[in-house]
Amino acid sequence: MTHNESSFYITTPIYYVNGSPHIGTALTTVACDVLTRYHKLHGDQPFFLTGTDENGSKIQEAADIAGIPAPEFVDALADEFRSAWNDLNIDYDVFIRTTEPRHVRAVQEFFSRLLERGHIYKDTYEGWYSVSDETFYRDADVENGKSKETEKPVIRVQEENYFFRLSAFSEKLLLHIQQHPEFLLPEFRCNEALRFIQDGLRDMCITRSNKGWGIPFPGDESKVIYVWFDALISYIAGIGWPDNEDWKLHWPAAVHFMGKEIFVRFHATLWPAMLMALDIPLPNQIFAHGFWTIPGLKPGEKAGKSTGGLPHPTAFSRFLAERSGADVQLGADALRYLLCREMNFGYDTEFTVENFLRRYNTDLANDLGNLLNRTINMAHKYLNGAALSDELDQETASLAKRTLDDYCSSMSQFRLNHALESVWKLIGRMNKYLDEQAPWILAKKAESGDADSALQLRTVLATCLEATRISTLLVSPFMPAAAERMLLQMGHNRPISQSTWEDIQWGAAGTGVKLNSPLPVFPRIQNMDVNEEDLRFLGSLKELQNQEKADAVNDSNIPIGAPVSPDAAEKPADSLLTIEEFMRVKLQAGEVLAAEAVPNATKLLRLTVNLGEEEARTILAGIAEYYSPESLIG
Repeated sequence: MTHNESSFYITTPIYYVNGSPHIGTALTTVACDVLTRYHKLHGDQPFFLTGTDENGSKIQEAADIAGIPAPEFVDALADEFRSAWNDLNIDYDVFIRTTEPRHVRAVQEFFSRLLERGHIYKDTYEGWYSVSDETFYRDADVENGKSKETEKPVIRVQEENYFFRLSAFSEKLLLHIQQHPEFLLPEFRCNEALRFIQDGLRDMCITRSNKGWGIPFPGDESKVIYVWFDALISYIAGIGWPDNEDWKLHWPAAVHFMGKEIFVRFHATLWPAMLMALDIPLPNQIFAHGFWTIPGLKPGEKAGKSTGGLPHPTAFSRFLAERSGADVQLGADALRYLLCREMNFGYDTEFTVENFLRRYNTDLANDLGNLLNRTINMAHKYLNGAALSDELDQETASLAKRTLDDYCSSMSQFRLNHALESVWKLIGRMNKYLDEQAPWILAKKAESGDADSALQLRTVLATCLEATRISTLLVSPFMPAAAERMLLQMGHNRPISQSTWEDIQWGAAGTGVKLNSPLPVFPRIQNMDVNEEDLRFLGSLKELQNQEKADAVNDSNIPIGAPVSPDAAEKPADSLLTIEEFMRVKLQAGEVLAAEAVPNATKLLRLTVNLGEEEARTILAGIAEYYSPESLIG
């Protein structure tokens, strides 16, 4: 059986279940669901796998702390992940657990074949190991008893174990990356992987002592298989390898999609080497996005349990529903949109609840909701709910065509935020188009017998409806439930799951469609305040003082890079720096990679800046009165 060319096999990481899901794991899962729905629109046959990683010493440790037997502990968390994804309308095809018999069977078969081919040998391992990261580290990776990479504590271990000959695959890996420039994305992450490989790959210790939890090593049950070797194999176990030949219909995977922390060491290096060892084709692409960061953390520090955590996705979607007055399903769709629109894919992005609330109001309630409601209302008021016309505005048609091109280009590069930005340019233009064309004035003229105004009125409202219909279909992978309700208001009764790419072409709506009554899909949030009780409900964030500290710096008139002096807050807002103060300012050159306006702020732009460091920085700059976002990029 050969690979199905129309198959689009996409995977999330197999999430480690030592804690609950949060909007970091939700971002990755929603993004994969969006890409799955997008490819289905294009007529592909997508296949979407996610799951939970339930082996490893950290799981046993977490279960012991909770006072729960490990099987019961992982069962509860696997159910919590499934429930959270169900609440977010995630439509996966396979949810695999690494404690399932099919996975255990695949892992042991994989290792038996590695043994047969001579890729595994027994030796004594002495070195550093982090229980928290479930990772072995070289001496060069450790400083002051902690991993340089994650700052988690490490311990010195010495034990007899089995090793995988990872060092034998350095040249093959480098050649593959060179021959397939889109294999590892984004490009700067690929460069990180190249440096890691070029620094020299060491053979990897792939077993631990069997303490009663994990997959036994074939032929030596005194050992269990290292959790990272184990988890990676789920990508092929979940589609039937080795027993069901149907696995070849989906493999190689179109894309493994993940957060950056597991990209270089495991997915860009170890997993391809494991596949090469068994002559299994490599996945087509591996993409890593950045972290959500929280104000008050160090640059590049991942928001996690030790730093205050991130909101639970179900709690956050219900919070949005409660604040807006929308139902729970639309609250979930709003969160799906906000996750993908706020994250600058590839780079770290700052998270605050306030930013999400502002984005909800500006994008969903004001822009999209306003366009839909006012257009349908005017069509009912002036044209008895039948606004379609054979005559559509050609300038808008050209803009819609450019929107489709930009949208597809962004989706192919996994820049989901840019895809949405292109749609919102069309939505924003249509709101402005309505103001310019003033249908209420055309209607008065038409009532007075002006035939040209009557024709123009139909053209204007039909054009807005067609642009709104196309925009709705383009956002349907992000907000499927909301899109279906919006299309229903526009008189299109077919389920969103039956939509095709042909439906998104300009003019495809045809004529004779009768509009239904308008209903607000995303009611505006009136209460924008977020207090300590709200944060506790969300299960998120550090104490409010971190936000207050960040706000104090952002709201001051201190230039980026300047030392903060005790009297800085007392300086008048319009004062200039003295020459002595200027001499203390650290000036640093960088390249602006992305720029966008901050919702509900007149002076602020959010910049993603490359300063020549490992991670790009997100900076808020009070320069919106002087520069447009697009003029700063580059």
